[in-house]
Amino acid sequence: MEHITYATKGVCSRKIDIDVQDGVIVKVAFLGGCSGNTQGLCALLEGMTVEDAIKRLDGIKCGPRPTSCPDQLANALKEYINK
Repeated sequence: MEHITYATKGVCSRKIDIDVQDGVIVKVAFLGGCSGNTQGLCALLEGMTVEDAIKRLDGIKCGPRPTSCPDQLANALKEYINK
């Protein structure tokens, strides 16, 4: 299992912790952000492949912001697969 810690930029959450095993998301946890939304997002992502999560989350915006917590998670996963 691999653990990813990602410091978010431009959103309310401050950090995302992600556990990945064999290309599948095992666990996601946000530090900060909208609690209900981030908990729901985490529950939906568990068991999803990294590639599918990126496809679904990349480019999502939060109000007038150019990014969002889901978009930041996609960025973290893109960094992970490009390392």
